[in-house]
Amino acid sequence: MKKILLAAATLTTAIPLTAQAEDLLTGDVRLACEAVLCLSSGTRPNECAPSLRRYFDITRKKLSDTISARHDFLQLCPASNEQGMPELVRAIANGAGRCDAAELNRVNQVRKSYQVCGCSGLWGCSGKDAIRTCRTEYKWVVKNQKPSYCRAYFDHAWTDVKASVEYRGNEDAGGRWVDVR
Repeated sequence: MKKILLAAATLTTAIPLTAQAEDLLTGDVRLACEAVLCLSSGTRPNECAPSLRRYFDITRKKLSDTISARHDFLQLCPASNEQGMPELVRAIANGAGRCDAAELNRVNQVRKSYQVCGCSGLWGCSGKDAIRTCRTEYKWVVKNQKPSYCRAYFDHAWTDVKASVEYRGNEDAGGRWVDVR
């Protein structure tokens, strides 16, 4: 939680605010700053709903274009250029919404091959007439390693989302990512 407060302090000190209404953040600038704070935290209070809706409503035909447009949106926050913030904004744009359990289970699949051997014959593998045969079988498994963009998002010093997903089980025996709340 200290890291979230540090990020919030950075955002508020980097943006000089006065009591005058015209100096307050409004529109997309305000939503961008709120989105940075909300997406840096493992919790999502109701106050985050408008900024997160605006952030996740940014979609393009190609994923790379969506990520770029979301990154551009987050950069509307005046504090996004302060020390440490460009890395945080980049980690959020690449990871937020792409590193939950459902998405990790979908994109983190690999096809593994296994040798399956057996014997045929009257006495199985112990008789003289035993014929040993092997075949290759394939199975889709979910890898227990996070993609690099998720590691950057989860491991950034100013995010508090590390414990939001975890891998349970064994890759070869149906292991999966699960949301931890």
